Amino acid sequence: MVVQPVEVETDGRPFRRVDVLGQAVGHAYATADVAEFMDRAGLDTALVHSPGVVEWRGGGPDSWERRAPS
Repeated sequence: MVVQPVEVETDGRPFRRVDVLGQAVGHAYATADVAEFMDRAGLDTALVHSPGVVEWRGGGPDSWERRAPS
């Protein structure tokens, strides 16, 4: 599972796209949403912070604000 960097909806809400096996499965607005996608994919939601299970790009599970470009 890959959680992409933060993007911003047209209404200003930050989100992160979640991919499973290379397919986009939806937008997460918080870590709980990532856990829900994990559950749907048959993964143990207790492993949401495990780098071997979830690849967090552009920040970890506590990063939900868009970063300014470097």
